[in-house]
Amino acid sequence: MKDFKGLTRSEIINLLKKDGLQSFRGDQIFNWLYQNGAENFSEMTNLSKDLRAELNKRYALTDLQLKQKYESIDGTKKYLWELADGESLESVYLPYERQNRHSVCISTQVGCPLSCSFCATGFSGYVRDLTAAEIVDQVVKIQADISQKEFGTPRISNVVFMGMGEPLLNLNNVLKAVTIMNDSDGLNIGMRKMTISTAGYEPGIRQLAEENDQIGLAVSLHAPTDKLRNKIMPINQKFNLKDLLAAVNEYIDTTHRRVTFEYVLMEDINDDPHLAEKLSRLLKGINCHVNLIPANPVADLSIKRPEQKVIDKFYDILSRNHLSVTLRREMGTDIQAACGQLKRSSQ
Repeated sequence: MKDFKGLTRSEIINLLKKDGLQSFRGDQIFNWLYQNGAENFSEMTNLSKDLRAELNKRYALTDLQLKQKYESIDGTKKYLWELADGESLESVYLPYERQNRHSVCISTQVGCPLSCSFCATGFSGYVRDLTAAEIVDQVVKIQADISQKEFGTPRISNVVFMGMGEPLLNLNNVLKAVTIMNDSDGLNIGMRKMTISTAGYEPGIRQLAEENDQIGLAVSLHAPTDKLRNKIMPINQKFNLKDLLAAVNEYIDTTHRRVTFEYVLMEDINDDPHLAEKLSRLLKGINCHVNLIPANPVADLSIKRPEQKVIDKFYDILSRNHLSVTLRREMGTDIQAACGQLKRSSQ
């Protein structure tokens, strides 16, 4: 059965028309899903009972099941969802109350095939790509959970594809989900309020530049040399820094957008001042921003957060070399919801 949560509004309208049903019902169904948070057809009360029964027979609605929810002292929420096939994934809600920003970090794959040395997700293995419907439903379910008197208040304003998986290895489904979430008659999340994070899948960066010049790009860099990056990020052995930066520059030229480089600082691995100097030279002249992320603790991994004075010195070197740089505010670390901590099972 066709899953409505994996279809755009126009696709729902056309499908109903093709199946001999009133096409204008497509707008109503889409609004019920994304403006009212309906979880099933029976909740769509402006449709007749007969039509609701017919829809239930013919079509599906992805419905992630909440297995567990964790709440941090800083307001961050982490969700463990169960999928229809019994697999599971995690996603995160990040409130930035002072900026009136409500962000979600969502997953694009069950597990991850890239096995970065500092990330819990890769150690859980890779199972499969998520469907567009499974990607979208993470946002819908989190929106329902944080809503107060009515669905959509407060409204999710930002989406980052930085959860489990490599988004550019599932780009077609990711971009389909982006289109659905962007629709002004639905969740109405701006394209420029969404960001895809990649470990460095060079062909996907070029494809993204060609297919969507509005959504943001963040690149997990974590090392300024191929020798070091090969050790901590196996993908670099296939797409080295020269290839990666060539794709990034093409993305910038095509989209006229600044790229973010993420750099997880790990004690005695990539936090030496001489690496900060090399990073400054590597990124010189690129329209970019560097987001420094002190390493978060991950069970069974030996990586550690550097001392604050080491972090500060690394930051100062980048800043002194005229790179735009910020130190990421830590959120959700106490519930294993921060960068690199997501996995496919309960804590």
